Amino acid sequence: MKRILVVGGGLIGTRHLAAVRAHPYCTLVGLADPDLNIAPDAPRFSSIDEVDVSVDGVIIATPTHLHARQGIEAAKRGWHMLIEKPVAGTLQEARALEAVLKDAKVGSLVGHHRRYHASVQQLRCALKAGIIGDVVNASLIWAMRKPDAYFEGNWRTAGGSPVMINLVHDIDILRFVIGEVVGAAALRGGATRGSDRIESGAVALSFENGATGTISFADTAPSPWGFEAGTGENPNIGTTMQDMMWITGTKGAISFPSMTLWQGEQWGAPAQQIPFEVALNERPPLDSQLDHFIDVMNGETPLIDVADAARTLAVAESIETQLAQVSKRGSLYG
Repeated sequence: MKRILVVGGGLIGTRHLAAVRAHPYCTLVGLADPDLNIAPDAPRFSSIDEVDVSVDGVIIATPTHLHARQGIEAAKRGWHMLIEKPVAGTLQEARALEAVLKDAKVGSLVGHHRRYHASVQQLRCALKAGIIGDVVNASLIWAMRKPDAYFEGNWRTAGGSPVMINLVHDIDILRFVIGEVVGAAALRGGATRGSDRIESGAVALSFENGATGTISFADTAPSPWGFEAGTGENPNIGTTMQDMMWITGTKGAISFPSMTLWQGEQWGAPAQQIPFEVALNERPPLDSQLDHFIDVMNGETPLIDVADAARTLAVAESIETQLAQVSKRGSLYG
């Protein structure tokens, strides 16, 4: 039985709490969060520094700017760690945590939990097997309208662009199923909520294997397109079961999450839809991630450690930097 501490009781932290409590091989030793109204029946600590019980592993689900500091503290105390995404507030902070972990005898896992989704795993395997030939291009949409209350009196108001909160997930999926990103260019959309926060935009990516990709994103636009809506993996977001990613290759194309497969190399004939049995996602990805965290605590190689997650963060940080520099729109015509 693994003794698990959860740090941070926000939207994702409470989901981790529920997963730990329900897991047959975990016991919750406490929640570290200053808000005593969150899970009042759980053993409580006001901060990670005040934890005075035995801990095997810690789940760090606090605001992003705290991840590295709390991860370093966990490593010093000999705790294995599962850190929510993005792994840190900056790439520099992630590198500092990575350096500490090299000397610490603890395992690290980062919460890009969509890697555990059965259809994501199936897509990765299918692309690697060449089901559509060499990948040429990927197009992805993530668009929803977050309620205004999501930002009120919250740390997200100042630094919570959808790039670091949401798009980082999509970047990681593209890295996971297609390969390493070697270039990124971004354009910023206009603000609708009257703040300087990044709300929407478009991103172009280039991959090490020669493929390219685009991402269109917004947290101000209701739509049926997005990983959460398309897969139903987040109980807080309505499910539409609509595709949100389309990948083309030299021998065909495939869309996700329906895994609709098209093949055909003759331009004079229409592409043919090929029957494809979709993997059943029988276990929520967050629960599968906790299963894997237990394995990591037992010595298994993590699916995504701090060093790997830092590469996803590097792409997101590059995009965020470019978007922040676009303060006003110019004209192509002078």
